[in-house]
Amino acid sequence: MILRPRLKAEIERSLSVSPVVALLGPRQCGKTTISRLIAKNHKAVIFDLEDPVDYQQLSAAPLITLQSLNGLVIIDKVQKMPELTGILRVLADRSNSPAKFLILGSASPVMMKNASESLAGRVSFIDMSGFNLEEIGAEHLRMLWTRGGFPRSFLGKDERISFQWRQDFIRTFLERDIPQLGISIPAVSLRRFWTMLAHYHGNIWNGSEFARSIGTTEPTARRYLDILSGAFVVNQLQPWHENLKKRQVKSPKVYIRDSVLLLGHSRRGRN
Repeated sequence: MILRPRLKAEIERSLSVSPVVALLGPRQCGKTTISRLIAKNHKAVIFDLEDPVDYQQLSAAPLITLQSLNGLVIIDKVQKMPELTGILRVLADRSNSPAKFLILGSASPVMMKNASESLAGRVSFIDMSGFNLEEIGAEHLRMLWTRGGFPRSFLGKDERISFQWRQDFIRTFLERDIPQLGISIPAVSLRRFWTMLAHYHGNIWNGSEFARSIGTTEPTARRYLDILSGAFVVNQLQPWHENLKKRQVKSPKVYIRDSVLLLGHSRRGRN
């Protein structure tokens, strides 16, 4: 296991000042693992909304279930029940509240909208990604580049296992995760859209070219890009100009956030 002391300290610091802390990041980036490490330092109750028992318990009577708890309450996969943010607002507003809430979720438009509106002034957001160079050490730079920062890929027992995990992750990401984010295009077009994003890594976004490729309008293609940015898989570097009298470039540069997703569309990721 690779310890992540800076991230752990940031979460603990946020818990000390906010009644609700939202830890957001892409699937499989290690949110559950670090939350379990933090739970060891607290009197903690954990709900995993992929567990049918936990899901049923919270969906049946969320307020009754949560209001009797104290200490640290961790709710994992909270994007599966976005209506919980309204309940958390009620609990966070209690005077001398006996509980702190750490909610974990893969970013989604519905969850981000609900959390921002319902928990305004009560929640601290922490964005999380896979391992970075500080966490794994500069001597593992090449390995971080070829395997990416997702823990199961980086920590794979050998290169074959790591490569297989990357291929399975990308297939699941394209076929299940992206449609759940609101990008509803045929699978073939979706693969083409993602491959184009990988080839555009570090280049200026060309919305018209993407729109032609997937058979949609330019605003729709840009909306898809914004959704992927909100899901922590794409970064957009916005243009900046010191002299505004010069011609302005209004399109951002596009960067894939992890080399697993950048290289994984081809077998180049093995080298």
